[in-house]
Amino acid sequence: MIEQFLGSLRYRSSSAIRKATLRYQFDWIRAQAGDLPFAQMKVRHVEALMAKKAGPSAANGVKKNMSMLYNFAAQKLDYDGPNPAKFAERLKENTAGYHTWTESEVARFLERHGSETKARMAILVALNTGMARQDLCGAGRHMISVRDGKLRIAYARGKTSVAADLPILPELAEEIAKLPVEQNLFVTQEGSLLPYKVTSFGNWFRKRCQEAGVPGSIHGLRKAGATRLADAGASEWEIASYLAHADTTQARVYTRKANRSKLADSGFEKLGKLSNPSEKLDVDRGNASDIQ
Repeated sequence: MIEQFLGSLRYRSSSAIRKATLRYQFDWIRAQAGDLPFAQMKVRHVEALMAKKAGPSAANGVKKNMSMLYNFAAQKLDYDGPNPAKFAERLKENTAGYHTWTESEVARFLERHGSETKARMAILVALNTGMARQDLCGAGRHMISVRDGKLRIAYARGKTSVAADLPILPELAEEIAKLPVEQNLFVTQEGSLLPYKVTSFGNWFRKRCQEAGVPGSIHGLRKAGATRLADAGASEWEIASYLAHADTTQARVYTRKANRSKLADSGFEKLGKLSNPSEKLDVDRGNASDIQ
């Protein structure tokens, strides 16, 4: 069943990164399911596979991928049996997702990792471009161009193939200018000009975060960059362009959050224009002890 899906038009038309991810996930399912026939799988079997994953997000990914296989079988292979993955219990996930870096955390990281370090280059590229890990691993000089006298970086997001074309901010431009002439990629393996694999890059960056005493991740930097734009008044489409998203669904989350903060500020400014509070609440007059 999995082999037939991997040979399908749906799979072959996916991006290279999406294909690699699906193959890895399906290979895991195949190894864990063993010899259990596809048509004999029950809800309990799906949930048993889900339980082998470390967290709710990964477990729900198993449910999603298996449901996709059963739907494919029904649509393309005349399978008329049940879809047990459809009825497997979905686990509750943390809706906040990855931690969004704060400005103080970014500053602490930059203070720990100075100029001309790989760690500094990585965080600046991530903040400037909003690249995901898999895109950042292959990012380099070949993506840079000059337009109207300004440096720009353009790439297509591996997960969705959506294009991004962004200006390069001065702080990142300074670090790029300091790269060795023979180095094309922004971030390379230790003692090599070769790129990191996605997983090893994530592990490497996590260690740099630990050294700086921050709880960050590359995805959290994408969120931080989008938050910066929203707080600066960027539109939903401007944020979507930064994230290389095809629509504004996710960008709307950031603009709404920024708008709520601004509305709260304006609301409290209006409170400040009200008449003076009661003397019992006037701390400056020494009546703080009256507050219960």
